[in-house]
Amino acid sequence: MESGKTRILLADDHALVRRGLRLILDGEPDLIVVAEAGDGAEAVELCTGGDVDLAILDIAMPRMTGLQAAREMSRQASGVHILMLSMYDNEQYFFEALKAGASGYVLKSVADRDLVEACRAAMRGEPFLYPGAISALIKDYLQRDRQGQRIPNSILTPREEEVVKLIAEGHSSKEIADALVISVKTVDRHRANILQKLGMHDRLELTRFAIRAGLVEP
Repeated sequence: MESGKTRILLADDHALVRRGLRLILDGEPDLIVVAEAGDGAEAVELCTGGDVDLAILDIAMPRMTGLQAAREMSRQASGVHILMLSMYDNEQYFFEALKAGASGYVLKSVADRDLVEACRAAMRGEPFLYPGAISALIKDYLQRDRQGQRIPNSILTPREEEVVKLIAEGHSSKEIADALVISVKTVDRHRANILQKLGMHDRLELTRFAIRAGLVEP
């Protein structure tokens, strides 16, 4: 990071919104906006060069939405942390944002209050959720429990859970690739996506997670 600052990409199709957000972020000693994009496709392009630590994406953008851009970034630039920005306190958008790899969801109406803390939380590998989103998560959990559905231990896909299980059992990337009939490169991409989603850094943390999630025996 330049001068120890978190390098941020701002993506919103309204220049006025970007200007306002930039004023908030550049006013902080540990944050700096280094790039701006007016749509999702441009945001993805700007994030693949390794010059961005954190992408802040508006959910509704032309050419490629923020959700689509987040999914692409999770695949192409897995080291970049992602925050979603939205005008809407919408449960579906919120859950889709988590599935797309975002570590936080910030409402534009309170961005002046929440955005800076959300950026810092994302860089610490912690989720940032506004109060309504926390209520939605609890409601979803209780509803699944009442209906006897499996309670999600994470936002991982079934394939990512398979990879976590095999990593926790001590298998190498080559062994995992052979077991799942995929390439080593795909295994490594899954591993990077998993670490980013869970805010973890190494096999030990993944193994602890796998035990807590019931994927492997302690």
